[in-house]
Amino acid sequence: MRKILRTTELNGKQVMRETGLTPSQLIFLQMLDDEREQTAGHIAGRMGITQATTTVLLQKLEALGMVQRRRGETDRRQVWLSLTPAGHKALAIAPDGVHAQFHQQFMALQDWEQAMLIASLERVAAMLGNHEQDVAAVLDAADRLADG
Repeated sequence: MRKILRTTELNGKQVMRETGLTPSQLIFLQMLDDEREQTAGHIAGRMGITQATTTVLLQKLEALGMVQRRRGETDRRQVWLSLTPAGHKALAIAPDGVHAQFHQQFMALQDWEQAMLIASLERVAAMLGNHEQDVAAVLDAADRLADG
């Protein structure tokens, strides 16, 4: 556990040094890069985080000039999100994170090996009292990002 936490912490620091973003903010941008425009609710669902957490991430990214909002034309209550040129630039310079490396290696495993790892990690999370979705959202989001 200590090795996993240390590796993700070091990677988070590297991402922050190179892009000025946290891993969660970077994943948020990556999800916006998948399609033209998306709603915050759609991204929250894909990342496995609450709407409140999504709002905080969105506010920070908007303040950094990496994301822009646009009101829906047919439904003014709907807000569409897209990357700005600064957001695209941040993605272009971002290093491959441990999440991407993990996902690539995980997908290369046999189905039974993937199932064993998932079961083991879910068991560890339950032992640690993980009853909140947001606790592992960054790791979950990497998997959802690849599934697209």
